[in-house]
Amino acid sequence: MHAAEPLTHFVDDYLAYLYEARPTNATLDGVHLHDDLLEDFRRSAIETHLGALAGFARRLDAIPVGLLPLHEQVDHGIIGSNIRARMHELEDVRTWERSPHLYAEVLASSLAAQAIFTYAPETERARRVLSKLHQVPRLIQAARDNIKEPPAIFIKVGLDTWRGVKTFIDADLPRAFSGVDDLHLLSDLADASTEAVQAVSGYIDYLENDLRPRAKGSFRLGRERFEQKLRLEEGIGIPVERLLTIALRELANTQEAFRDVAGRINGGDPMGAWRKARESYPAPGTLIATARGQMEELRTFLARNPVVDLPAGDGVDVAATPEFFRWSFASMWTPGPFETRASRAVYYLTDADAAWPEDRKREHLRDFNLPTLWTISIHEVYPGHYLHYQHLRRVASKVRRSTLFAPASYVEGWAHYCEQMMLEAGFGRGDHALKLGQLGEALVRLARFVVGIRLHTEDWSVEQGVRFFKEEAFLEDSSARREAERGTFDPTYLVYSAGKLMLLKLRHDWHEEQRGRPSLRAFHDTFLAQGAASFPALRRLMLDRAAGDVLE
Repeated sequence: MHAAEPLTHFVDDYLAYLYEARPTNATLDGVHLHDDLLEDFRRSAIETHLGALAGFARRLDAIPVGLLPLHEQVDHGIIGSNIRARMHELEDVRTWERSPHLYAEVLASSLAAQAIFTYAPETERARRVLSKLHQVPRLIQAARDNIKEPPAIFIKVGLDTWRGVKTFIDADLPRAFSGVDDLHLLSDLADASTEAVQAVSGYIDYLENDLRPRAKGSFRLGRERFEQKLRLEEGIGIPVERLLTIALRELANTQEAFRDVAGRINGGDPMGAWRKARESYPAPGTLIATARGQMEELRTFLARNPVVDLPAGDGVDVAATPEFFRWSFASMWTPGPFETRASRAVYYLTDADAAWPEDRKREHLRDFNLPTLWTISIHEVYPGHYLHYQHLRRVASKVRRSTLFAPASYVEGWAHYCEQMMLEAGFGRGDHALKLGQLGEALVRLARFVVGIRLHTEDWSVEQGVRFFKEEAFLEDSSARREAERGTFDPTYLVYSAGKLMLLKLRHDWHEEQRGRPSLRAFHDTFLAQGAASFPALRRLMLDRAAGDVLE
C-alpha cells in the first residue's frame, strides 16, 4: 500500500504530525491549529515521538525514489534526512536530557509568537497564552525529570534564559495584551502568570542551588555525533579535519583582506583603523532609529539595481529586543509561509541597557559600530533573512512544502553571503569602513567555524574559545565569551560560513555552465526559486553536472 503512496500525500501527513507534536513551530509557520499547546517533553511523549518518526521513516522508504520526477527525488532525500536528524537529536545528542536552555527557549518562543504576530484578535491570542501558561508547570516538571547530569555551562546559559523568561511573563506579557478589556480573562491571565512565575522561580532556585553544584556532564558531542549531525541536518558529509582546514584557510585569507582594507584607512596601522571604526557607534537609545534609516537605504538600492527580485510584503518594523531574548544580538521575526492574515515582520536589535554602567554600554555598542551595523542590517533584512523569507513563502505556499525543512546552512548561508555580495554589487562603493565591517563579521563567523569544531571534536575549553574569538576575530571580552559559550549549546554554528562558502561555489559552478555570462540577479532568482534545500540537493536542481564537493 505504501509503495504507491504519493510523496505529496506523505509530506502533508508528516507536516501535520510535526505541527501537532511541535506546536511552537506550527505557530511560527503560520499554522494556528495548536496555538493553545506547549510542547510535551515528558519521557513518555519523547518515546512516542520517536516511534512516530520511525514509522514515517518506514513509510518514506517504501516510496520508490527512482520513479519520482527530479524535484520529488530531491524532496524525498530532504525529508528523509529531516526525519533521521530528528531521531538522531532525540536518541544520540539528547539535548532534552542535558540543556535547561532548550525548555526555556521553547517556552519563550511559544509565548512570544502570540505576542509578536497579530494573526488573530488580541483577546483570542490572550486566551491561547492563558492555556500555555497553565502548562508551564508540566514543562518545568519534565525538565526536572529529564535533566540529571548537565554540563555546568548549560546551567549557566539556562539560568540566564530562564531569568529572561520570568521577566517576560511577569512584565512583558501584560504590556503585550494591554488592549484586552475582558475583565474575567484579565483576571485569569494574572492568576496563571503568577502560577507560571512561581514555577519558573522554583526551577531557577533548583538549577542554581541544587543542580548546579553537581553539574559534571560534558558539553562535547564528540566527533561521531558532530559529523552525523552535520550530515543529517546540513548535508555536509566532510570529515572534521578537512572542514577545519577549510575554516583556517578562509580565516587566514579574511584576516589578510581585513588588514589590507584597514591599512588603507589608517596608513599602515590596520588595528588602529579597526579601533577607530569601532568608536563610531550609535549613542545609547538611538540604535533602533539608526537601523531604520539603514533599512530604507538598503531597500532603495535593491529597487534601483539588478541584484534580486523584490517580492511584495507587509513591511518590517525595527524594535528593541524583548527581555527574554536579550542574549541575542540581533534577530529577524517573520510571519510564517502559511499565515493568512497580514502581519509585519520585526527586526530586533539589542541596545545597551539603560541600567548598565557607562563602560559596559560603550563596550556593547562598539560591537554595533556603524560598519558592523550595516552588515547586520544586510544580513537580517535586505537582502538577507527578511527578503529570503518572502521568496520562501512564495515557494512553500504554492509549489513545494518540503521547502519548510530548511537547513540552517541554507538560511544563514544566504544571509551571510549577502553581506559580501551587496558590496560586490556596488552598495557603499569606495567606503573602506563598510568593507571593514563586513570583513569583521566574516571573521566572527569563521571563528565560530573553528571553535565549534574544536569545542566538540577536540579538547578545547570555553576559555580557549574566548581567547580565539578575541585574538583571531578581534572581539571584546564580553562578546568573545558570549560567542564561545554559544558554541557549547549550538555546536554547528559553523553553518554561517559553511553555507556562504557552499553558495559561492554553487554560484561559480552555475555561471560556468551558463552561456552568455548571465547576471547576478539571474543566479539569485534561480537559486531562490528552488526553495530551501541542502546544498547537495540544490546542486542537483541547478547544475547539469551536480557531482563534486559542496566545499573546496
